Amino acid sequence: MKAQHPKIKTQLFSCGFFRHCTRTVLSPTTPHPPPLPFSSTDPLPPSLSLDSSPPAPTQHDPPTHHPSKPESESSSSSTSQSFTQWKFALPDSPILPYPQPEPDPKPEPKSKPPPPPPISSTHLQELFHVAELQLSVGSHPEQLAALQLLERSLVPYPPPDPVCPPELMRGLVRNLKNKAGAKAATKILLALCLAEGNRHVAVEAGAAAAVVETALELEAASAERALAALELMCTVAEGAAAVRAHALAVPIMVMMMGRTSARGKEYAIGVLAVIYIGGYGEEDAAEAVAAAPAEEVARAVELALKGDCSGRGRRKGAQLLKALQEPLQERENLDPK
Repeated sequence: MKAQHPKIKTQLFSCGFFRHCTRTVLSPTTPHPPPLPFSSTDPLPPSLSLDSSPPAPTQHDPPTHHPSKPESESSSSSTSQSFTQWKFALPDSPILPYPQPEPDPKPEPKSKPPPPPPISSTHLQELFHVAELQLSVGSHPEQLAALQLLERSLVPYPPPDPVCPPELMRGLVRNLKNKAGAKAATKILLALCLAEGNRHVAVEAGAAAAVVETALELEAASAERALAALELMCTVAEGAAAVRAHALAVPIMVMMMGRTSARGKEYAIGVLAVIYIGGYGEEDAAEAVAAAPAEEVARAVELALKGDCSGRGRRKGAQLLKALQEPLQERENLDPK
């Protein structure tokens, strides 16, 4: 057995480069398993001993160049090729024998449910009656539920008639000061004020004064809706008179022009334009211009027009500046320095 050790050593040393290990029963080119180089009863050769020291290098180093491939190299090449035949196809390989399942599409975002169809006048009267009771004597959750019901029914299709009951309008005005119900209340108030008949009811219920007092506390979108409703209320005589009589109307509108977006500026300028230009007779308009601090209002309007403002707001602002500058020029002519 000692005479065979060098031969076995040479064969196993070349096996270390994946030549001998591929000649197993798993190779598709080998019909029969090759015989083992030694039996389990034979002693281990020195190259396979349990000693951790590396084997001594052999004197027969492989040549740097071979004119012809030896049998061992050709055998190693064939077995290497047979070994690569066991590679599995990647999932993204274009030569797969079967189609891959397509990935699941991304779920589409949930869209809002469509608004309900417009209700008839009879059903609207019943809705007003139920909401009036809940806003008058109902608990806080019942009042919020009533506001949500009115919002879903009135905002998509503002009704031209029937006129909103005064008690229901007073319930909406009370909720303008309620943080939980202010958003829905401003939507409902604007939808109702699109009809001229409801503007009179809103002014009588104190909606104009409530909007002036709560505009600074509302969120941006709710404040814009409240100012739009206030501008609509100013188109009736009693609405313009209520805004002019309020001591905070002009200062609040000046402050809102510097805090809101382009639409909010448009509505605030519109309210001031109604106070100074329209909604009164000539005598009342002159009294409004003389009583209000025209210099401060003019400066605020000029600043608002320099920023982001809608086309309608710019037209209203130009008219308002003209109305404010005329009495200032007259005052300067009367009191020359």
